[in-house]
Amino acid sequence: MDLPIRPASGRNSRSNSNEKGIAAVSTNLGPIDSAIIVLYLIGIVTLGVWAGLRRRRAGAVGSDYFLAGSSLTWPVIGLALFSTNISTIHLVGFAQEGYDNGLAYGNFEWMAPFTLIILALFFAPFYIRSRVATLPDFLEMRYNRPCRDWLAILSIVAAVFMHIGFSLYMGAVLLQGMFGLNLYFSIAATAILTGIYTIVGGLLAVVLTESIQSIILVIGAVIITSISYYHLDGGFSGMYDTLAAVGELEKATVLRSADDPSNLPWYAVFLGYPVIGIWYWCADQTIVQRVLGAKDENHARVGPLFCGFIKILPVFLFVLPGLMCYVLVQQERMDLDQMANLSVQDRVVLDGVDLPVGPGRMTLEGATLLAAGKTVDIAGRQAYIENGLLVVDGQKQKDTKDAYGFMMRELLPVGVRGIVAAALLAALMSTVSGALNSIATLFSYDIVKRWRPQTSDRALVTVGRTTTFVAMIVAIIWSPFIERFGSMYQGITAMICYIAPPITCVFLLGVFWRRASATAAQATLYIGSALGFVVFLLDWYKVAWWTVPPMMATFYLLVACVLIQVAISLAVPHRHTPTSARLVWAHPLECLQSPGWPGIGNYKLLALVLFVVMVALYAVFA
Repeated sequence: MDLPIRPASGRNSRSNSNEKGIAAVSTNLGPIDSAIIVLYLIGIVTLGVWAGLRRRRAGAVGSDYFLAGSSLTWPVIGLALFSTNISTIHLVGFAQEGYDNGLAYGNFEWMAPFTLIILALFFAPFYIRSRVATLPDFLEMRYNRPCRDWLAILSIVAAVFMHIGFSLYMGAVLLQGMFGLNLYFSIAATAILTGIYTIVGGLLAVVLTESIQSIILVIGAVIITSISYYHLDGGFSGMYDTLAAVGELEKATVLRSADDPSNLPWYAVFLGYPVIGIWYWCADQTIVQRVLGAKDENHARVGPLFCGFIKILPVFLFVLPGLMCYVLVQQERMDLDQMANLSVQDRVVLDGVDLPVGPGRMTLEGATLLAAGKTVDIAGRQAYIENGLLVVDGQKQKDTKDAYGFMMRELLPVGVRGIVAAALLAALMSTVSGALNSIATLFSYDIVKRWRPQTSDRALVTVGRTTTFVAMIVAIIWSPFIERFGSMYQGITAMICYIAPPITCVFLLGVFWRRASATAAQATLYIGSALGFVVFLLDWYKVAWWTVPPMMATFYLLVACVLIQVAISLAVPHRHTPTSARLVWAHPLECLQSPGWPGIGNYKLLALVLFVVMVALYAVFA
């Protein structure tokens, strides 16, 4: 039986064409879809709560709640790393980027395995040997207590405003587009459901549910990728022919030139990604906490490498569907009228001038327009805003954030939508639960335990649960403001670019340069964070003279941080303790001295194979 697809020429195929945006789109949610979603929610929450209660009945202590009793094995670590990383930001954001820019933003997935190799070889051994509960704890062992405090604060802020906030908002956008649910209700409901099992079960509940959610997530992504491919006219060769016909063949490549509209030139990828990648995969509590709970050093090393192999898939499962959606529209196999319109309600920036949007028609004359976070070339074109909609040359501009929901509505049959919706919820809940648990761990160990060392394990668990609840409320309040970003994935990437450089710097120099001093690290964290905040404000307010792309800005910030730390370290030498001296590699190859497991599970062999595979993929898709 052929899979259903909406008639491309059917401009009247739906009477409720969306004049105001996502909320007006027809949902066509069947009872089978609803049943699948409800069963998934009940099952995952029940599993998480059961895991936590079972551990509690067994006499769990604080380390069991926060680090799962150091019992995690490499498959669980790898799947949990992948699941925490992949969120609605990837499902929705990568579909948008695939539609707008092709495979360019797949670099953020294919560069990740290189930094996961760095985690497995250089950082994981120190984390396990020092038996720290948090990464700020590690930073105190290597440097001093003020460094620990500053990193704890930055990590909590990053978890609330990036990991949780963006995930909740993007999930709500997609739920609104699929099912017509109120944006704020969607944000609150998903946060509360995730918070229930995270508060009750701790890290064990989080990683157990994440392992299940990873599988559901991949199944859902495979379904929408396969069905999108099914509808392509001529398969992949037809896709390339269509892209060539419309002059967009570069959309099928990952490395771009400096003048490419994706704003992601190849040199920015190779200079900028290592800065944010090392912070994210090697020094961010939300991610690395799974490694901290490893059973032993071998599991801590192989787990990230396993995740690195899985990270090959997202380009094909998340970015490629967005590109195929663009091609299907060009082939008139999908009706673009059914994608949500770009809603412009408050202000726009026309050629660098900020303008309020008033009632009635607002005629726009100029070259470049920034509206609802989206840059539109209007030079020599008729453009105006009317009733909150941007119209250029008679065509309503579309909100490509709706690309994933657009595919679900237009391509998926009833019943299958429920499975893909469950995958969406899996991505959302796994990221939020992981971030909530890391916040609880950071606040309990790095703030409460430090100032009140006599605090019992039971009291710490209570503090952790309270902190989880408060963080969830703050994230719910922040989430709607994320609408300011036109591209969700570019938005969160920009925020990471401004917070990562000082942290990446102090971790890298800390494990590779014995002379890196505590005073220098402390100054680097303070000054680097201040510089990052200034650059963030320049980008947030779209200051006309600031034109540096975030991926290059993060590289420049790292260079500044390295210069600061090196200069101060030479001026104020470090006095090593026996503990800090053990947390620096004598030379880079020292990390390979541990024999590891024999055979195919050896971390050295896996790291080499992963490196070769990634280089080959870049050679093919460059």
